[in-house]
Amino acid sequence: MKTNRHTRSLLCIVTLLVLLAACKPQEPIYIYITPTPQTEPALAAVPTLAVTAEATADTGTATASPTATLTPTATPTGPTVTPVGSVIEPGYTLPPTSTPRATSTPTPTATATTGPSPTPSGPTPTPLPTLDPSRMGIQLDPTLDQNDWNQALADIARLGVKWVKVQVAWEIYQPNGPQDITEDFRRLEIYLETARNQGLNVLISVAKAPNWARSNQTEDGPPDDPAMLATFIGIILNEMGPSIAAVEVWNEPNLQREWQGKPINGGEYMRLFAPAYQAIRRYSPTMTVITAGLAPTGDNPGSVDDRAYLRQMYAAGLANYRDVAVGIHPYGWGNPPDARCCQPDPEPGWDDDPHFFFLDNIEDYREIMVESGHSSAQLWATEFGWASWTALAGEAPEPWMTYTDECEQGNYIIRAFEMAQERDYMGPMILWNLNFATLAGLVENRDERAAYSLIIPRGAPRERAAYWMLYDAIHTDIPQLESYAVCPGGRSG
Repeated sequence: MKTNRHTRSLLCIVTLLVLLAACKPQEPIYIYITPTPQTEPALAAVPTLAVTAEATADTGTATASPTATLTPTATPTGPTVTPVGSVIEPGYTLPPTSTPRATSTPTPTATATTGPSPTPSGPTPTPLPTLDPSRMGIQLDPTLDQNDWNQALADIARLGVKWVKVQVAWEIYQPNGPQDITEDFRRLEIYLETARNQGLNVLISVAKAPNWARSNQTEDGPPDDPAMLATFIGIILNEMGPSIAAVEVWNEPNLQREWQGKPINGGEYMRLFAPAYQAIRRYSPTMTVITAGLAPTGDNPGSVDDRAYLRQMYAAGLANYRDVAVGIHPYGWGNPPDARCCQPDPEPGWDDDPHFFFLDNIEDYREIMVESGHSSAQLWATEFGWASWTALAGEAPEPWMTYTDECEQGNYIIRAFEMAQERDYMGPMILWNLNFATLAGLVENRDERAAYSLIIPRGAPRERAAYWMLYDAIHTDIPQLESYAVCPGGRSG
């Protein structure tokens, strides 16, 4: 097939570049936070898809070509961005958001069970909080083959969370034009239906316009015409709507690498959001619509401070949308979820700016919502998590990843879920991520995305402590067994 020849050519080029790069000085390390697939692997053929103009679903009527009418009445220019100082330490480079596809198929061995397999005994577990799984989710890469997708869903089903998030890279599903729907599109439809049939609520995040929709094809960015994105979302809902519970419109638009070709400001984002919102509402008056989760960062070359950016969104009329949720990515880096900036810490760095603190992130966002007259809306953390290089081979990509061991990673995640569920303005939180560490090459290449993964490439147990600690906090009807304990707050296998 032409696609396979193209893929083999790309692999040869990538291999050559890797060999050449080995002779060069090491480049700055990237921190990967947000997953969006970039390239297409060769997978089994699936039925072709006929694109229709309209389709009726259980929840409403979808239209494939919505009219782009801007709802907000305020001016889209927004307030002047006030720098808050760099949140980037020397040598730190803003991360791209691409998610690698496996160059070889992972070979997970676990299957869905009611509980873990025993491992050697350790410290006695301490009680965990009771968490509401209906407000908990985890992110999963949809670019897997059928067996690996089923394995991942089995891992999620056993864990017990009720939400799963996938990012839909528009460039993969319509690479050649507005009427071109790839086999991957139909495969995604099957995958989402499988997740829904398993009882999961599916959140999709739509980003990355294809080249034909953009005059500026550097990195990633929105379409020249916002109506193009609305049309694509309409097509998705026409075909997959019954399997989808929520839609996040774009991803981290306050980063230049996600927003090439347009001015980086909240008003410009709202021009993209308005027709997309209308397309979703044409399909369903009740489906959850979420604004793009913003990257927690300051004013730097290639980024705009997320707090200032959100204020620009409100100046452009976000508060006029009374039935949307506001997306956030409140990462905590090496800081515990309860910590606030900026108290002295024995560990140097990554503790001197509010953007590095989970609690500061969510409380600053909430304050902006209230002052903008949007207090009735919820914050949805469409990404969050803590990285740890514990139990992964090689040196950690960044020093701050050594601040958090495997047990602390689990405790921080659970405490963050607990804190969110204590606040009525917080909606579901999506943990980043389930199993990216199992993708070929990520651990070997010291890729930071692997550090967030709950499933890692090792012998039994393949699950990290955080996985079983979350399991215990959700399955309160199943007693903890001391023989499973490896962390003071839970078990890991």
